[in-house]
Amino acid sequence: MTEKRIFVRDLAVGDQVSECFLLAQASKGQARNGPFWSLKLQDATGVIEAKLWSPGSLAFDDLPAGQFAIASGTVTTYRDQPQLNLDGLEPLGPAPEGIDYGHFLPESEEKPESLYAKLEDFLNSNIGHAPWRRFCRKVLGDPEIREKLLAAPGAKAMHHAYRGGLVEHTLAVCRVALSLCQLYPQLDRDTLLAAAAFHDMGKAWELSSGLTREYTDEGQMLGHIVISLGLLEPFLRKAKDLEPGLALHFKHMLVSHHGELAFGSPKTPMTPEAMILHFADNIDAKVHQFLGAVEDPEKIGVTGFVRALDRYVYNPVRVKPENGPPRKPQEKGPPQCSLPLKV
Repeated sequence: MTEKRIFVRDLAVGDQVSECFLLAQASKGQARNGPFWSLKLQDATGVIEAKLWSPGSLAFDDLPAGQFAIASGTVTTYRDQPQLNLDGLEPLGPAPEGIDYGHFLPESEEKPESLYAKLEDFLNSNIGHAPWRRFCRKVLGDPEIREKLLAAPGAKAMHHAYRGGLVEHTLAVCRVALSLCQLYPQLDRDTLLAAAAFHDMGKAWELSSGLTREYTDEGQMLGHIVISLGLLEPFLRKAKDLEPGLALHFKHMLVSHHGELAFGSPKTPMTPEAMILHFADNIDAKVHQFLGAVEDPEKIGVTGFVRALDRYVYNPVRVKPENGPPRKPQEKGPPQCSLPLKV
């Protein structure tokens, strides 16, 4: 394999391209002059549609997604979107020698390993109840769980759909939950933070985290809520000093965090902590979707219709941070259950 030189974000109309991409999707169609292939080619910077027309399309009876290929052709436009009109396609298989997977799989802006360390530190610093603190440490310290969580996306497509996305989303939900606990110090902050840390843990088993993000058989048949409970139950059983009532509340928050039966929750929230986890989860997912819909932050106005949000998104004029009042530096408070923390 030669070094990858051209990325999706670099492509401009008229460019002649001969470059390696990940084949993310392939479907065969029929035109008047013969069969053709509609492809989605991916690298770490994005996805571009591609077409391989007859007679070149006749060379392939099947084009499985999840493999690499050298795509050669010209960048054109179709319905105001860039498209690669292919002259040739050379499949390389799912694991060609010398491939750098980091060039082809999108990843969180901050390295997943760094986010994971921050999550561990956050829980250790902000959970005051020792049994919950030890529980979180043991779960996150498990080598298999660590490996799966680091690679996992936060969702298939809706939000945080990249390597490290699940850890990034989890850390954000924990921070939102802690901020709300500052307003309502009568809440059980420690059990809420433990639940926030593992509310989506099963997604690392629900979705594949390799070259393509697809639902696993386990994910299709059980879903991530049930998978999470199954993964965490052995750790809960071993936590002999954890009160049964706290474990019950923890599990209730996990099964109710989607908020509504129609959205896949076996139960609706029955406690304020469970309600807060549901909204904290939804806040981070929705903010990420809104921000992700704005390709150019400097362009004010409607950005287009976002199907996942079922609405048009508008990028407004915003006050620049330097024009506002001075902001106090953030501080880390002591991990005491009865007092709100500063973060």
